[in-house]
Amino acid sequence: MIVLNQMHRALQSEAIHAVFRLFSDDMSQGGGATPAGGNPTALQATGGGVVFSKVFIQRDYSEGTSVKFHTRLPTELEGMIERHVFEATINRLNEFYAEAEEGSCGTYCEGCIGCITAYLIYMCSETHYEKTLRKISKFVASQNERIYNAKGLQLIDPTYRGLRVIEITIFDRPGRT
Repeated sequence: MIVLNQMHRALQSEAIHAVFRLFSDDMSQGGGATPAGGNPTALQATGGGVVFSKVFIQRDYSEGTSVKFHTRLPTELEGMIERHVFEATINRLNEFYAEAEEGSCGTYCEGCIGCITAYLIYMCSETHYEKTLRKISKFVASQNERIYNAKGLQLIDPTYRGLRVIEITIFDRPGRT
């Protein structure tokens, strides 16, 4: 399990560096940068010759402490991605987290077997929650490949931010205002 997590982080790091290289080639041809504005949830930085901004989608605590994120499109992303595409992605993430946290006969049996085996069973198998987190990582990666990377955006798996926020990196490219 630890090896899989390390491999996943390494692959994600490689993917981010590949996107940096793609956009650094564009920036080296005379591209400009867009300021992040006065939004406290947006950050701007440079890395490897690439200028990028970060936008954070906050957790929605209106229905309790279960993992759920706001579906409202941030103003920094308007014009970069369609509202319905963004909302569909966030809604699907929210569905995955609801699925991970729901109690079922299987999850209760999982807990009982874990208790009976002094939790040694978790060395051999994954919990329902871990399996769902893996599905979420695959979903985020597929969304990046299919939608976000082509638009100069990178969706970061919320697991890497402690399930507190969804981070979206905006890579500034030439011709973007």
